[in-house]
Amino acid sequence: MRSPALVLAGVLALSAAACSNDPNSLASQAKAGDRKGYVSGDGSVENIAPDKRQVPVKLSGKTLDGKDWSLADEKGKVVVVNVWGSWCGPCVAEAPDLQKAWDSISKAGKPVQFMGIDFREAPERGAAFAKAKNITYPSLTDESGVLILGLQGKAPTVPTTLVLDRTGRIAARVNGETSTSTLTGLVDDVLAEG
Repeated sequence: MRSPALVLAGVLALSAAACSNDPNSLASQAKAGDRKGYVSGDGSVENIAPDKRQVPVKLSGKTLDGKDWSLADEKGKVVVVNVWGSWCGPCVAEAPDLQKAWDSISKAGKPVQFMGIDFREAPERGAAFAKAKNITYPSLTDESGVLILGLQGKAPTVPTTLVLDRTGRIAARVNGETSTSTLTGLVDDVLAEG
C-alpha cells in the first residue's frame, strides 16, 4: 500500500506535466513568445489640472541611434512621451497616427518634442521597426524596463502616451492606443496653458 504523501506527490507531478503541455496555460503562452495573451489599455484619456499635477518627470537615456537625451534639455517645451514596443499590436496600429501628429505639430513650429520609449526589446529591433514605419521622432531604448519607473505610475501598460507640460509635469495621459486627433487636441490644450 502506498503512503498518502507518495500518492499526492504523484498526482501533483501528473498535474504539473499536464499543465505544462496545455497550450492555453500561461506558461505555454509565455514560452511561445507570440504575446497573444497581451492586454493593452482601453484608450481612456486622463486630463490632469495644473494644480493636481505631481513634480516634474525625470527622464533621460540613450536613443535608439545611441544619442544621449534628457527631458531637462527640453525646458519650455511640451513633451509627448509614447511608451511602445514593436511586439505590441496596439503600438503598431497607433504608430502612423503618432507620426501624423508629430508631422503636423512640428510643421506648425509649435514648441513640442515627441520622445518614444521602446519598452523591453533590443534597440536594434526597435530601430528597425521605427525605420520600417517611417517614424521620424526619436525614441529612448528601455530594454531593461527601468525608464518607465520614472513616469510616476502613469504608464501601467503599453502603449501609453503622456503629454508633459512646459515644466515637465504629466498633464494628460492616454492609456492604450491613441489617435492623431486625440493627441493633437491634448497637446494644443497643454500649449494653451502658456
